[in-house]
Amino acid sequence: MIPFLDLKKINEPYEALFQEKLKLVLANGWYILGKELETFEKAFAKYCHSKHCVGVGNGFDALVLIFKAYIELGKLQKGDEVIVPANTYIASILAILQADLIPVLVEPRLETYNINPDLIQEKITPKIKAILAVHLYGQLAELDKINEIAEKHNLIVVEDAAQSHGTEKFKFQNQNSKFQSCENLSRDFGTKIDNLKSAIAYSFYPGKNLGCLGDGGAITTNDSELAKVLYSLRNYGSEKKYHNEYIGVNSRLDELQAGFLNLKLSNLDADNEKRRAIAKRYLSEIKNDKIVLPFWDFSNNHVFHLFVIRTANRLHLQEYLAQHTIQTVIHYPIPPHKQKAFLDWNTLSFPITEKIHQEVLSLPMSPVLTASEVDFIIEILNQY
Repeated sequence: MIPFLDLKKINEPYEALFQEKLKLVLANGWYILGKELETFEKAFAKYCHSKHCVGVGNGFDALVLIFKAYIELGKLQKGDEVIVPANTYIASILAILQADLIPVLVEPRLETYNINPDLIQEKITPKIKAILAVHLYGQLAELDKINEIAEKHNLIVVEDAAQSHGTEKFKFQNQNSKFQSCENLSRDFGTKIDNLKSAIAYSFYPGKNLGCLGDGGAITTNDSELAKVLYSLRNYGSEKKYHNEYIGVNSRLDELQAGFLNLKLSNLDADNEKRRAIAKRYLSEIKNDKIVLPFWDFSNNHVFHLFVIRTANRLHLQEYLAQHTIQTVIHYPIPPHKQKAFLDWNTLSFPITEKIHQEVLSLPMSPVLTASEVDFIIEILNQY
């Protein structure tokens, strides 16, 4: 069996270092908000070209705390509306609701799966106060166009980068491009996405490109005022022990997970390059008219957390691949607006989102996937 994701194999090279780190943390006797977290926050902020990094309990909390911090600063109010992709993992939408804000869904581009900036404008009303840009599957959303709209309407832009550690920004020169090639694209390479305004939420769930051995998350920002509130909110709203400025929560990246992430961060770019190399092979060598390959302009705007294809008869293809010992996963089978949790939305129609959820299938993708395994996956897909 070729597993969809072999976490044991991904973490094996770090096993001895993890054991040493565990002994060090035990010896220090300090398990929360200590030197390991401080070291990681500085390292990840530097990696992302950001002034601040705030380690939190998970990626979901990272999003919620950003919105709550903006409310504390008076830049958002409870009941304000936030534009969010209709095609996203449900956590993006739940975070908005958890902060007592109202999500407004916008369709994606079929080619990139990310929110279509051309459709955002028609959703703008006086109630809209923010945009949540989700970099789905590891591909950067069209931030230049999104930020342009936000500046025009004085909106806050928050980014959900739970799947896109290490992505670098780029520009779409021609917004009407059909995404068939990179000829119409003007790209600005070399700038990590955090070298922008507002705040960005990350998840370090074990399966992410930078994953710990449990739950973990972080927020990066260049806004020192926002960072100050975030540091307090994650720790019961306390800046000084037993002095509580805000109604905060308990959401802190612990010392052990921070220590593990410190060990893995230096290899993140190399691992992302391995993912891109596999993606290039998939894109150039899979040749089957029953399979729709994802769009990519071969820049650093994609770190391929997932490699997601589409096909008209997904179940048949998935069963076929399983019969040939290739494990796949569906990201995601049910659109958020069709979930039982959102009964009031079940009658809404988002045809592009619904088509994506009916057709997508994620192929094996990880830095430990071997060349022979990639050969086999491509061969089997071409025979389908």
